[in-house]
Amino acid sequence: MEKYIIENADSFIPEHVFKCGQAFRWIEEDDGSFTNVAKNKVINVKKQENNIIIKNSNSEDFENIWKDYFDLNRDYSSLKEILTKDDEVMKKCADYGSGIRILNQDPFETIITFIISANNQIPRIQKSVNKISEMYGKKIFLEDKEYYTFPTPEELSKAKVEDLREFAKVGFRDKRIVESAIMINNGEIDFDLLFNGDLEEARVEIMKLPGVGPKVADCCLLFAFKRSESFPVDVWIKRVMEELYLHEDTNKNKIASEGRRLFGPLAGIAQQYLFFYGRENKLGSK
Repeated sequence: MEKYIIENADSFIPEHVFKCGQAFRWIEEDDGSFTNVAKNKVINVKKQENNIIIKNSNSEDFENIWKDYFDLNRDYSSLKEILTKDDEVMKKCADYGSGIRILNQDPFETIITFIISANNQIPRIQKSVNKISEMYGKKIFLEDKEYYTFPTPEELSKAKVEDLREFAKVGFRDKRIVESAIMINNGEIDFDLLFNGDLEEARVEIMKLPGVGPKVADCCLLFAFKRSESFPVDVWIKRVMEELYLHEDTNKNKIASEGRRLFGPLAGIAQQYLFFYGRENKLGSK
């Protein structure tokens, strides 16, 4: 099998990257590596000493796909210096999640998976996403094992609502998934605005989709549209921000605004350090 080695990988610990709530198809293998289907390919990623081994990849795929996917054009050591300057709280969180990187994921897949994630648990999200891929995606192989690509907007727009509910177990999200796929397939959402427009206008635009509220919108903008100034707020971020920064019960929308004010264009990266630290240490849950 072909493999590509990233030598002396900066700020790249697979367990941190794949377990910080930004993606749902990374599966941890018995040897500590992680396997995923992304960009219509199957890859396996493992850290050995300070190198990252990407199996089922080559230099061409790395340059064209994975370099951007793993956000390797960005210097995370420098970003951490900026975020932690005069901020001991962020330093503690960034040190704890030192191997986190933002994944630049497929926009459509990210939107649908985060619609599924609303009021849901990660094991159920993973099962639903994998079942949708099996039902509507394309079969691909790695070492004779079957995997499935995530469906395109056109493929998922033809899904039956009742099939998503019965077989993919998405519950009340069934209709929202199909309607969102139809809207995106019809070009009703301005992806250029989501990538490049004013952040608030981008949030309004993506929230035209059924099932996309403020938190899901911010997650999609951060993890698929390269909007590093986006600051998603879920239950863990609310607890962490209230305990470590705000010191009082605060509305989620105000927390999002405060996160963007405190951390500026790097708010989304700060959010991942805060999320990982807060969840792993169960901050504010007692």
